[in-house]
Amino acid sequence: MGNALEFTDDNFQQEVLSADVPVLVDFWAPWCGPCRMIGPTIDELAVENQGTCRIGKVNVDENSRTAMAYNVASIPAIMIFKGGQLVQQFMGVQQKERLQQALDEAKG
Repeated sequence: MGNALEFTDDNFQQEVLSADVPVLVDFWAPWCGPCRMIGPTIDELAVENQGTCRIGKVNVDENSRTAMAYNVASIPAIMIFKGGQLVQQFMGVQQKERLQQALDEAKG
């Protein structure tokens, strides 16, 4: 799993929506090739933003309730939450710099 946190249907409210820092959530599945491609990027962001943001993943196969709540139709879907609100979202593999920029904007 690496450095990213694991978000589930059961802990999403507390870990993501109630967090006092911005949270990046990577909706993924083990069988998804592009998800595996972006996995190391998500782990790097988790290390580099430790203490200022939370970075984690939701396995859509195991946590369909959360995936459905955010209309995740294709993966990887990356969403950034701040103060319990969805502030940015990306579909597909993204450049690390673009995700970091979005996190920085959410921190500001």
